[in-house]
Amino acid sequence: MAKSRFEYVRKFETLDSCLLNTWIVVRVDGKGFHKFSDRHEFTKPNDDRALNLMNDCAVQVLLAFNDIILAYGQSDEYSFVFKRKTQTYNRRSSKLASTVVSLFTSCYVFNWKKFFPATDLLYPPSFDSRVVLYPTTRNLKDYLCWRQADCHINNLYNTCFWKLVQEAGLDNRQAEERLKVTDSAMKNEMLFSEFNTNYNDESEMHKKGTVVYREKAQSKEADESDTYVLKKRGGNLEVVVDHIDIIKETFWKAHPSILGEQAVD
Repeated sequence: MAKSRFEYVRKFETLDSCLLNTWIVVRVDGKGFHKFSDRHEFTKPNDDRALNLMNDCAVQVLLAFNDIILAYGQSDEYSFVFKRKTQTYNRRSSKLASTVVSLFTSCYVFNWKKFFPATDLLYPPSFDSRVVLYPTTRNLKDYLCWRQADCHINNLYNTCFWKLVQEAGLDNRQAEERLKVTDSAMKNEMLFSEFNTNYNDESEMHKKGTVVYREKAQSKEADESDTYVLKKRGGNLEVVVDHIDIIKETFWKAHPSILGEQAVD
């Protein structure tokens, strides 16, 4: 870069490198998605087209960043976990956050018609992002558990809410009042006794959200609808899109390579 007398302005830039030896999570969130989903007539309480579009965007981000080891998403949010020792963009928080969210957003717009072939995109969607650091593996797992627990709580509430609105004929305010004093057990009982619905039979994607991760290619044929194949260093790695419990240790014991040797605490 050529020198000039104006170059001194670079000194005003803030150094924002993430602390070394910490897990970096970039979380992407939809901005104003209540309005966006209403304007584009998303199916309530869950629109599989919208969820699968989010999942497709997450896969594209994972493929673009080799140091992302796992992503977890639900509703209009996705969290991307970078390797503990990643040096991507020299661990600069602003670069990580801005690049992940811009790629995610552009993929959302670019692939819209793939998932909504009969619906025009009326205006550009917007996502924000933040970077959060987790010093221990336990902290990281607890963060992911928190997001999956949030998915379950919100989905149970929304399932009840829209049953009351769509089938019982309540308006939004009445449905909110009805649910205000209910706990999880009461919501499950309401679904079963009043709407003949067993919450356990609901879609796993709706109840658990989506986990995207890499693993070694299996000999069996992969279902192309939810598995993407990534070529790397002469071998095959599958990018798997799954809807599975990550709160229990079963998932982590079954896939020890995700955290690998970095999971020391």
